[in-house]
Amino acid sequence: MARLRVNGELREVDVEESTPLLWVLREWLGLKGAKYACGMGLCGACTVHVDGQAIRSCVTPVSDVENKSVLTIEGLDPNGEHPLQQAWAELNVPQCGFCQTGQIMNAAALLQENPRPTEEEIEARMSGNLCRCGTYQRIKSAIQAASRAAGEVSS
Repeated sequence: MARLRVNGELREVDVEESTPLLWVLREWLGLKGAKYACGMGLCGACTVHVDGQAIRSCVTPVSDVENKSVLTIEGLDPNGEHPLQQAWAELNVPQCGFCQTGQIMNAAALLQENPRPTEEEIEARMSGNLCRCGTYQRIKSAIQAASRAAGEVSS
């Protein structure tokens, strides 16, 4: 039995300790935001936060997150009002949309750590999240917009 806090709610799942967190989230808890793509932690489609850090859930055994806090796209802001979610919509970032939850979760961790990243810092941090549609410029613009919007709210 694995115990973890997912989106603020304590959850217990009866799975093998080696079960990838991604499968626990998608199959046992019904949270479909994190996507399965490469299965090797290389593309970022499965990105979620564990204790505030962006991780690749497809290669993270559930035993590694036991008694830790997991945040998925569903918990980032259920009403879609997080500055990143708003910027993504306003700037029409997604094309196919498959990678976008992982992109947003990685960007959210970046802004949590560095509320005012430079263009170079955004590019470096986001370089590990792949987008088959090539919306990288819109992703960067949305992160910059969200950074500005968050600054306006906190002032």
